[in-house]
Amino acid sequence: MSLRSERQVVQKPLVRYAIEAGWTYLSQDDALRLRHAETSPILYDTFIQKVQSLNSSIVDLLKAEDIASRFIRVPPTIEGNLQAWEYLKGLKTVFVEAEKRERNLRLVDFDNPGRNAFHVTDEFSFTNGVHTIRADVVFLINGIPIILIETKAATRLDGIAEGLDQVRRYHREGPELAAITQLFSLTHMIQYYYGATWNTSHKNLFNWKEESAGKDFETLVKTFVAPERVLRVLRDFILFTRKDDELQKVVLRPHQMRAVERALVRAHDTTKQRGLIWHTQGSGKTYTMITIAKRLVEEPLFKNPTVLMLVDRTELETQLFGNLAAVGLGSVEVASSKERLKELLRNDTRGIIVSMIHKFDDIPANINTRSNIFVLVDEAHRTTGGDLGNYLMGALPNATYLGFTGTPVDKTAYGKGTFKVFGIDDPQGYLDKYSIAESVEDGTTVPLYYSLAPNELRVDRDVLEKEFLQLAEAEGVSDIEELNRVLDKAVNLKNMLKNRERVQRVAQYIAKHFKENVEPLDYKAFIVGVDREACCLLKEALNKFLPDEYSRVVISPGHNDPPELAKYHLSDEEEKAVRKAFIKSEALPKILIVTEKLLTGYDAPVLYCMYLDKPMRDHVLLQAIARVNRPYEDEKNDKRKPGGFVLDFVGIFENLEKALAFDSKDVQSVIEGLDVLKARFRERIAKGRDDYLPSVKGKTPDKAAEAALELFRDENNRQEYYGYFRELEDLYEILSPDPFLREFVEDYQRLADLYALLRSAYDNQGITDRELARKTAHLVQEHTQAGVIHEAVAIQEITPRTLRKIAESNQSDTVKVFNLLKSISKKVEDEAGKTPYLFTIGERAEAIIEAFKQRQVSTQEALKQLEELIKEINEAEKEQAERGISGEAFATLWILKQGATSIDLAENVAKQMVGILKEYPHWHTSDEQSRQIRRRLYSLLEQANIKDIPETVEKIMSIIKRR
Repeated sequence: MSLRSERQVVQKPLVRYAIEAGWTYLSQDDALRLRHAETSPILYDTFIQKVQSLNSSIVDLLKAEDIASRFIRVPPTIEGNLQAWEYLKGLKTVFVEAEKRERNLRLVDFDNPGRNAFHVTDEFSFTNGVHTIRADVVFLINGIPIILIETKAATRLDGIAEGLDQVRRYHREGPELAAITQLFSLTHMIQYYYGATWNTSHKNLFNWKEESAGKDFETLVKTFVAPERVLRVLRDFILFTRKDDELQKVVLRPHQMRAVERALVRAHDTTKQRGLIWHTQGSGKTYTMITIAKRLVEEPLFKNPTVLMLVDRTELETQLFGNLAAVGLGSVEVASSKERLKELLRNDTRGIIVSMIHKFDDIPANINTRSNIFVLVDEAHRTTGGDLGNYLMGALPNATYLGFTGTPVDKTAYGKGTFKVFGIDDPQGYLDKYSIAESVEDGTTVPLYYSLAPNELRVDRDVLEKEFLQLAEAEGVSDIEELNRVLDKAVNLKNMLKNRERVQRVAQYIAKHFKENVEPLDYKAFIVGVDREACCLLKEALNKFLPDEYSRVVISPGHNDPPELAKYHLSDEEEKAVRKAFIKSEALPKILIVTEKLLTGYDAPVLYCMYLDKPMRDHVLLQAIARVNRPYEDEKNDKRKPGGFVLDFVGIFENLEKALAFDSKDVQSVIEGLDVLKARFRERIAKGRDDYLPSVKGKTPDKAAEAALELFRDENNRQEYYGYFRELEDLYEILSPDPFLREFVEDYQRLADLYALLRSAYDNQGITDRELARKTAHLVQEHTQAGVIHEAVAIQEITPRTLRKIAESNQSDTVKVFNLLKSISKKVEDEAGKTPYLFTIGERAEAIIEAFKQRQVSTQEALKQLEELIKEINEAEKEQAERGISGEAFATLWILKQGATSIDLAENVAKQMVGILKEYPHWHTSDEQSRQIRRRLYSLLEQANIKDIPETVEKIMSIIKRR
């Protein structure tokens, strides 16, 4: 069996594993019978039976049919998807006449999994009358599609990206099905990814892994689709949130699900009252906390508890409350003052309370001694130190305390205190840990790289050491305000950083670097000044080298600020507008100048570069540089961020161990110097010179193209080259421009040409900026005179002269094969909507090229077969014009003619089809009219004594429906 077979190697085993995991298989025919029609997204019969049995006292057959009708007609949008999820969660109601009241409706029994029907089916075809989509595998609970899966061949490097594109197309073309389905999965056997429907951004596609089990395909499938796990994900791990009035959908990542489950086990353990959860910056800690709080409140096991969520800043308190409200948790109290907090705890308030840690200052001991109080402490590494922690734990002596941190615990005495408070019940100190290295491996965050600014722009090393790095009070610094207090005493250091001449030179260097390195990538940047005055000085200087609108200062206003600072004050509304504009790649500003604001809690994935001109270390440094580690993708232009970059103007990264005082295993790969990337680039270019370039060097473009197309005819070789080049391209995008690259530019450009040629020929991908990264595309465009082999594959307009033009060209037969294929593909893409017979031409062309790729036909045979298709297109266009028949009718004629039916008989049937189609004008959207068309077509073919009528009817209906 070929590994290239998606169906045999991936799809069928996945279904088999699902059956073994507890799902009942339905064939395509059986599923369609239960659905009644391809227009139904649900197994109608199963749904009707289950909604009655799960609501036996309140739902009869008529009511069940009404519920089914309402359920499948939720709006085909994310709002409709929320409504469908509310139905599934049991949040929707049905009116019971006998009781004259609304009762909650149950479509799924989460408490008793055995009462549900779990079905899996494949080749799930759904149509809304305009478009037809076909999902590889669909999982249904009680007849309701819950998970949609796209499988790809194990050999396809781009399989996951292709699968994601298909899921996006399903949302566009079959939103009625997507409105009900809650999850989707993508797999090419090697890895198993999942995401939430209506959130199809690549950065929200998660790599499924189960740490207690193996990573083989069988284990990945069985652990993800295990019926009880699917029920848990459906009930507990999907969140709908509203942000700036826009509805968004989230499904938790594997490490978040794991932490939630461990936290609940710890909350139920009467022998342990502590737990520390380290999930690195950018890995979704807030949603993990919210889900834990939600589960604690909703789970009867915890007997109506109090969940106290603690933060250490006013803006975080407001933000957390907003997040809780956004996910639908309405019964949340905010302790607005110390007195209000005491009142809530004394009165034994149940549910969720949000407070700031400082409100526990001087609070009486034993204010509430219940054991079902759960305290979730955000940023635990800085929140519970000293007296505040003692007051908190003295006030609630029997509570369970769960600490959350986005940075690892440092090696200082302060950090050991955090372990003592939260980590005493776990051997390694952490109840759950998701490290920086893991997040980079999973794609939850991107790698970080740094470079040191030139020596003459950095501050004096001795002063930096004496006034900052050697100070005991700077060790383990965990808060930006704490850092500012340390820096306030570093008078000489701050004066050096704000020296007017130095500020001018730093601004000039930043402007040049931004224009050459960051702006061409279409990303954005932060400049971090040592204090508010430094931010304003940097802005004034930067305006001399970049347009004023490129940058904005975002600082906290002071009441007594002098005019030179006051001119940069922003109102709350102005700051909000700046924050919203910055996250959009196409909007201004492109650079934000900050010193403390936006360095924690602000997510801007488009942020790529941080110009660091403020001494930082430990937690504060990690939190700051994590602003640039968020994944970013531009779906429109198919771009993704290869990493984040920090340019250090202080010299902090000259000694990484001192800058980040954590265990080395905890900060492994947190940030690497560009010298590491340069070494890797040199190594990868050497591989290209040895393994790939010899086949094309020294040849004319057409001969180089022929050699490359033949060398990479084997798909495994192509996929290996694609992986190689994409790594090389990422390295080039980060490093360029740099004098280091000069000796490699010509070879890199040839490797890029080779990649573009293969993608254009074998994968039918255009060689536009979309296919190549920005700097690489620019390089290729600049050097077209150097012999760009991808130009060998061109698209010809198909006319009676096309074959003669290609025959007269001096191209090799291999290149001609791909020229003809691309010309046919373009014709089909542009005209098949109006001339549906072209769909059959396109399918036959694809079959020819697939046989050519698999070496089942020779180059000469493939060329001859494609030339015959070109002749057929020209002949069809001539015949269509002569007979005056177009659209579906001509497609009917052409299919009958291919089946050896006489042309006169075929024309007679086609002309009668014109009248039939007029009789049923809504057949594209009406199942009934479509059935009538099919019935009449059967009758026509019978009267004409056509052979193989069922097969011919299906072929005709399939083609004309695709129009």
